[in-house]
Amino acid sequence: MLVPDPKVVRRLLTQYATLQIAQAERHSPVAARELEDVSYTLCVMMGTSAVHDAIARADALLGLTPPAPGRAAEADGENDLSLAV
Repeated sequence: MLVPDPKVVRRLLTQYATLQIAQAERHSPVAARELEDVSYTLCVMMGTSAVHDAIARADALLGLTPPAPGRAAEADGENDLSLAV
């Protein structure tokens, strides 16, 4: 299986979160379409059919999921952060 470029995945997650916030603050047909496009792209890149599954896989790929019990946290502290919105 091909592994997506982490930089591209991070950019897509950022776009997804930004568009989700924009839609929550004020609905916009343009932002809604962009959110659909980003969601679809995330799903394709991560090999899922649901955006929440794609976000979970993207978080895992980027090392953003919490460490398993008994595993030390990363020194930069980013392990606790999830980009799922």
